[in-house]
Amino acid sequence: MSRPAAPPAPAARRSGYEVVVGLEVHLALRTRTKLFCRCAAVGGADAHEPNRHVCPVCLGLPGALPVPNARALELAVRFAAALGCAVPEVTTFARKHYGYPDAPKNYQISQHDRPVGLGGALELPNGRRVGLVRCHLEEDAGRLIHPTYADHSLVDLDRAGAPLIELVTAPDLRSGEDARAFLEEVRALARALDVSDATPEEGRMRADVNVSLRRPGEPLGTKVEVKNLNSFKSVQAAIESEATRQERLLQAGRPVSQETRGWNEGGQKSYVMRTKEEAADYRYLDDPDLPPVRLTAAWLAAVRAATPETPAALRRRYAAAGLRPDDADRLATDADLSRAYDALVAAAGRIAVSTAPAAAPQAPPSAAHAPAPQALANWLLVEVVGWAHATDTDVAALRLSEPDAAERLAALVALVDAREITGPTAKALLGEVLAGADPRALVATRGLRQVSDEDELGGWVDAALAAHPEVAAGAREQPKAVNFLMGRVMQASRGQARPEAVRALLLERLGLAER
Repeated sequence: MSRPAAPPAPAARRSGYEVVVGLEVHLALRTRTKLFCRCAAVGGADAHEPNRHVCPVCLGLPGALPVPNARALELAVRFAAALGCAVPEVTTFARKHYGYPDAPKNYQISQHDRPVGLGGALELPNGRRVGLVRCHLEEDAGRLIHPTYADHSLVDLDRAGAPLIELVTAPDLRSGEDARAFLEEVRALARALDVSDATPEEGRMRADVNVSLRRPGEPLGTKVEVKNLNSFKSVQAAIESEATRQERLLQAGRPVSQETRGWNEGGQKSYVMRTKEEAADYRYLDDPDLPPVRLTAAWLAAVRAATPETPAALRRRYAAAGLRPDDADRLATDADLSRAYDALVAAAGRIAVSTAPAAAPQAPPSAAHAPAPQALANWLLVEVVGWAHATDTDVAALRLSEPDAAERLAALVALVDAREITGPTAKALLGEVLAGADPRALVATRGLRQVSDEDELGGWVDAALAAHPEVAAGAREQPKAVNFLMGRVMQASRGQARPEAVRALLLERLGLAER
């Protein structure tokens, strides 16, 4: 399926100004230990006693020497390569100097002129392409806690040194809605590649926004950075609020100052934190304790070979398989559902092969065909997700990407597809199948196979007509009344009667069958 053409950039604001947005996105990497020491990388909002996961390295004590985390480097390169960044042969670490209570060394180990990725782009589902400036590794800072009952602040350094990827975009976004769509795609990519949990609510994905205004076609205006944004909703709101603030300044003939602003979630407005630093203010220098890291061609090839499919590639594959666009997008942007669906398709294929007539002559011909991809997607996205929601169960906890669990669900769908059981029967069994029961055994022991035999169906149909003669008479004038009679038959058969056969037989008995 061809991707629709990218939509035009949003129109200028009523005052004639165009909003220009760039993002700095931080992702906490999925590693067991910190970036330069062996302390646990707790990060985010993990519940813990403060300052337990610390050592001389992350405390910045004199003489402590950092050692790079190889797994963090691998994940960062995987992410950069998937974004189309240029990955260098040699990458280096630098000291980024700033004084703040949650940075005990008074500098942060980051990357400067030789990061793990330069350039690249990310394509949004709507076709818009967002350019990237860089993708680099850096260590996280600690956490400041400001008690309301005291005149002092507390410092928790458990998060200090946890590995982060920072992704810096080009100023290609034009609205808060654009920014939110970009962040949603980054989250989907990070999860699909198993690089990061990317959970904003746990602090494992954070974003700062750079906002400026200009007249269309003119050079970029003065940018203002807004920090402390802890949700996609906050990012969108902060961009729109800051754009409005700058617009009012410009209309009043006042300049926009380059500064860093915080975001007040309750008041939905920004506030000045400090004058914006330039790169020179950080006094970058290569870290003398960390030698350059050479990325060999063989190592890079191995990383690329082990990289899972991106959401964009998944969308294309699912669309080629015939899935509806909305379903393809939903699967592509949810790593747990995508893995479960792929396992389900593979299991359905195995079942079809094992029940083919050549291997088992007694099997009905229909059992030799795997259910259609869209049918499998329907069961996963509608029935399984609906069941999980109704029972307050996490879909990931069902482990549907594991072969045994996937085969049980695929077998249930195959039974419906082969018309051996009805849809209502399958839905009634779904909870037990997800809990580990074999649907084929359940159907056999409980006698749940779908009834299509006309003689057996005829008894239930005739009983329904006899019990409701007035409805039968009305059905001749109002054919929709047949649905009521169908319901009585399905109830009498405990859902085993084949609905299509029941309807055909009812229409025949009522003299309404097509001639």
